[in-house]
Amino acid sequence: MEIAAGDLARADGFAYRTAVGQVMTAPLVTASPDCTLGDAARRMAGLGISALVVADPGPVGIVTERDLLRRVGDQGGAALALPLRRIMSTPLHTVRADALVATALGRMDRLAIRHLMVVDAAGQPAGMVSARALLRLRARDSLVVGDSIAAAADVEALRDARARVPLLAAALRRDGAPALDVVSAIAATVRESTARAAELAVAAMREAHGPAPAAWCLLVLGSGGRGESLLVPDQDNALIHAGCEDDDAWFAELGRRIADILDAAGLPYCQGGIMAREARWRHDRDGWRRTVDGWLRDKDGGALLDADIFFDFRPVAGDGELARGLRAEATAAAARSPLFLRLLADHVAGLRPPLGIFGRILAPSGGLDLKKAGTMPVVAAARTLALAAGSDAVGTPERLAAAVADGRMVDEDRAILLESFETVLGILLDRQLAAIAEGRQPGNRIVPSQLDRHRRAALRQALRSLAPLPEMVAGGIAR
Repeated sequence: MEIAAGDLARADGFAYRTAVGQVMTAPLVTASPDCTLGDAARRMAGLGISALVVADPGPVGIVTERDLLRRVGDQGGAALALPLRRIMSTPLHTVRADALVATALGRMDRLAIRHLMVVDAAGQPAGMVSARALLRLRARDSLVVGDSIAAAADVEALRDARARVPLLAAALRRDGAPALDVVSAIAATVRESTARAAELAVAAMREAHGPAPAAWCLLVLGSGGRGESLLVPDQDNALIHAGCEDDDAWFAELGRRIADILDAAGLPYCQGGIMAREARWRHDRDGWRRTVDGWLRDKDGGALLDADIFFDFRPVAGDGELARGLRAEATAAAARSPLFLRLLADHVAGLRPPLGIFGRILAPSGGLDLKKAGTMPVVAAARTLALAAGSDAVGTPERLAAAVADGRMVDEDRAILLESFETVLGILLDRQLAAIAEGRQPGNRIVPSQLDRHRRAALRQALRSLAPLPEMVAGGIAR
């Protein structure tokens, strides 16, 4: 699929960093199917809303201002006596509260509608979002990637949608979006892609092997879960199910199909095997309890990488209650494990910034791995302090805020770390975008001498600010 360079030139940063739940109208306003159009009109006018949901008792349709005007225009005042069941529009289309505004805008455009009912993670009604309200907040036209991914009918459509992601990131940077907002948007596409791959895989599984033998939930781990993905992502996912050992074959095949779909769509297999197709990343509830307990009891720290990436998980498909239960148990267990927290702190201590005695950036001949040198220390420190605080926060900024709230870090240090994190992410993201524009494969290595003087100075200062991290984390977990 050919994509013009200007397709995303006007992409709106607001739409890619704001969740629908933040802008929806709540609570949801409903009316019975027997309510008259006149009563509905008076209610909408009194509340200042442009639509209401018809419920019997659950949502079955929607009536909007346009429906009202059309009926009155056709039938005059007599239309006001019509029951809503005769004029409501069906089906009632929805969007999740945690979806990005971009996804809602794209869905409205694709379906040629102006309203979406907002549902929570359990699929229950939570509110309403309208095109008018969204345009009032930020009236700009944009190509929306999120809904293209969510609506992809097959692997080819998913691959085409994912091909727009670098253009989206470039457009957001040109629009002045901070690096943290851009990597959040990229991560959202990773989660959307994984969720859509799961839907396609489940449909194929249902046809070939029947329905799932038990409830399940697919998790995205690592940077995709944290909301901090750059432009060289791979698959990091896991699965929890409510079945028994005999059910594993079904879920193993599901995991394999998901991995294959994602790889074909441009999200490569994880070289470390961190995918639900692998037995160690696919368990029932008891299996995950045993796995987490093993990580927490490992005195040698050999499982730290697995544990690190696991604690960044976010549910993307299936039964979210399974993920919430797993999160609560794992977080509480980590907070009660001084051995595990100390090993995490030791890991942070090993991530010293690559600076010489005069503050010169030390880079090997192959370039400096800026992800390892500049972002991983902040990510690891935030994760360690948040777990020590018993916080279930996942993103690095949220984890740093949780550490401050629990008295494990002062706010001044949080602000400095967040500024450094933004600086390093921005340099790395922009170098990756430049590589893509030049037809090269993006990576995580940079050559500091190739940066302009101001960026090189900013990077040096950012790396210098990471030097106190080991002591900061050690003091935070000892509190």
